[in-house]
Amino acid sequence: MNPLTATSSPAAALPLPSPYLRNRMATVITSPSFLLSSCDLRRALPLSLPRFHFSPLRQFRIHCEAKTEEGKIRRYSPHLEKPYLAGGNGALASDEWKAVPDIWRSSAEKYGDRVALVDPHHDPPTSITYKQLEQEILNFSEGLRVIGLNPDEKIALFAENSYRWLVSDQGMMSMGAINVVRGSRSSVQELLQIYKHSDSVALAVDNPELLNRIAEIFSSNTSVRFVILLWGDKSSLSIDGMAGMPLYSYQEILDLGRENRKTLVNSFDTGGHCKHETISSDDIATLIYTSGTSGNPKAVMLTHKNLLHQIINFWDVVPAVPGDRFLSMLPPWHAYERACEYFTFTRGIEQVYTTVRNLKDDLKLYQPHYTISVPLVYETLYSGIQKQISTSSALRKLVALTFLRISLAYMEFKRIYEGTYLTRNQEQPSYLVSALDWLWARIFAAILFPLHILASKLVYSKIRSAIGISKVLLLIFYKATFQ
Repeated sequence: MNPLTATSSPAAALPLPSPYLRNRMATVITSPSFLLSSCDLRRALPLSLPRFHFSPLRQFRIHCEAKTEEGKIRRYSPHLEKPYLAGGNGALASDEWKAVPDIWRSSAEKYGDRVALVDPHHDPPTSITYKQLEQEILNFSEGLRVIGLNPDEKIALFAENSYRWLVSDQGMMSMGAINVVRGSRSSVQELLQIYKHSDSVALAVDNPELLNRIAEIFSSNTSVRFVILLWGDKSSLSIDGMAGMPLYSYQEILDLGRENRKTLVNSFDTGGHCKHETISSDDIATLIYTSGTSGNPKAVMLTHKNLLHQIINFWDVVPAVPGDRFLSMLPPWHAYERACEYFTFTRGIEQVYTTVRNLKDDLKLYQPHYTISVPLVYETLYSGIQKQISTSSALRKLVALTFLRISLAYMEFKRIYEGTYLTRNQEQPSYLVSALDWLWARIFAAILFPLHILASKLVYSKIRSAIGISKVLLLIFYKATFQ
């Protein structure tokens, strides 16, 4: 029986794109005695229907050939789909990672029951562990295959930061597709231009409001194979212009993927009939578009190697340990935020999603160890601190400003002897000058250190508590000049 049409299946009532896709999926996920070859399929298809390519692809997947006259191909992630692999247990070392989705198997093995992410500001609020996150990514990835997305095809992901954005992003990557990312607040014309320029074939959107806004112009100007709604209810949609187009909720994709994975585990012989073919690190993982301030947004192709380089090299500068907390607020379609988010999950960190509106409250509530933002946000916090000092009594103001100057001097000397004061010398000094600088800085830092500790207890602890960063070890910023 076809698992996609069985009445006992919870995913049975979900829509499928076309009779063609239903037939195609039946030949892929069941074990019938008769199978059409790829050539037979091409000859059998009407010219008006989309053509799918069956040529071998160097992607993050496995080719599985059944014992039939005509072989069939099954593509999926070898490092994530452990049930299909012989000896698939154990975490991968970082030097074995060939693609970004490789990190999920490692993290699930190392940090399985630790909380991976918290998304408190969406409905429903979400908190899931590393093991649960890995399974959700696998289910979403499989669901995409069921509804007809193929490796190397591009799918637009127009949404804001949330845990479902992360699952969608990694589900797309782990089945070999290329996601095209942008925020939901962009103009309709800009989103359409990005969709068409990238040759995307399908669309995942943040919420019903965005889909209502873009439906008419997309339906009349481009072709969309299917639409996925990450948040919200279908009943909130008014998309007459896209009537008849397959529309899936986030949960429906998960249900389809979960059911199909069960069927595959029960029906496939995973012995010697599967040929493993791992991804090339040079394969494109995502397309990110520039801001478009000087014209139409331009596409930047990022490979798995590009993203993994950032993830691995963060280890040298961020002393994160399992159980630390990262507060995420920037758009994940910015490359730096995206790389930072991936990095946190390789270290067993708990990631909490917030927004600009909720930042102040969440700083106090979650007491993060790390956060990343643009300079404007930090300058706002700095202005709040300055205002708090300026409204104090004359004596308190004098004490606070004196301690601040002492601490700034201490930090400057500390950076000199640690060799991290990058702007001090534009040219490489001689060995003698460097040695004297080091000795001089070391002596003055030692003198100022007790006063710096005293300032931290008397002044800085109160300031940190007031703005909710009493546990912050590192504030990361990027982009504009920071004063």
